[in-house]
Amino acid sequence: MRPTSTVTARSTVSAPTRRTMSETDQLPAAPPPELRFRRGFAFKSALTKLWSARHVVWNLGMRELRVRYNQAVLGFGWAIIGPVVLMVIISTLLKQASGVKINTHGWPYPIFLYTGLLAWTFFSNAVSSAGNILVSNPLLNKIYAPREVFVLGTIGTSIVDGLAATLVLGVLFAIYQRSPAATVVWVPVALVVLLAYALGVGLIFAAATVYMRDLRQVLPLLLQFGLFATPVIWPLSKLAPRTREIYVALNPVGAVIDTLRRTMLYGQAPDPAILGIGAASSALVLIFGYALFKRLETGFADVS
Repeated sequence: MRPTSTVTARSTVSAPTRRTMSETDQLPAAPPPELRFRRGFAFKSALTKLWSARHVVWNLGMRELRVRYNQAVLGFGWAIIGPVVLMVIISTLLKQASGVKINTHGWPYPIFLYTGLLAWTFFSNAVSSAGNILVSNPLLNKIYAPREVFVLGTIGTSIVDGLAATLVLGVLFAIYQRSPAATVVWVPVALVVLLAYALGVGLIFAAATVYMRDLRQVLPLLLQFGLFATPVIWPLSKLAPRTREIYVALNPVGAVIDTLRRTMLYGQAPDPAILGIGAASSALVLIFGYALFKRLETGFADVS
């Protein structure tokens, strides 16, 4: 009787073990959707944290300025040399190509050109520096703050460079004995649109470059192409009215340059359609760029 009971007990224990192993072999390859991690993001909470870290933005911006110009002989002069050299080269080439006719509304072409170069140079420098700010950044894991402070800090340095380059425009006014029109009061509105667009594009490239390093090589090519695709050398009025609206929706920098020339040089009010479309497009790019940046933020420290 005892051997029989022993065999029965063993079979009773081994049966559940075999059933459990069979169920283990059939486990799903991925967890069910309700158990997957989703990155939570709320604009209000993110902006509150960013505001509390505003002092970090200031310190990062000042640090980058010191690193960039501390041991440079010309210092902030390098912020001026770039657009001035472009102005001289482009003006000389167009002067030699006498067949090229550009309507500047009676203004000297160097002033017309430099007004566009100011806006484009700021945008190009801001996007270029923001696109590389997170890659191999030693401070990324040492500072407890929202990661967008790095982008804001580097764009802040581009603002300082832009202000320094604006001094040349004053010199050009003095050389040609011209003065800005009274409608120059509209200029801050155009600059806000430009800043919003530069920040949105900078956030997009900053986040994307962390995961796609090839963008570090692609971005300079895109910016070089953008110099000629944006109405820096030529006026926006060369485009047909309908094409003009579509263009500024895709490239709000064109709306900013057109507004700067209208208000600063021509004495005209901004074109409400052009500036309105550019402002709306810049706002959408900024919102999308910030949302994308925050969605991808959790992997920056590990990937970069």
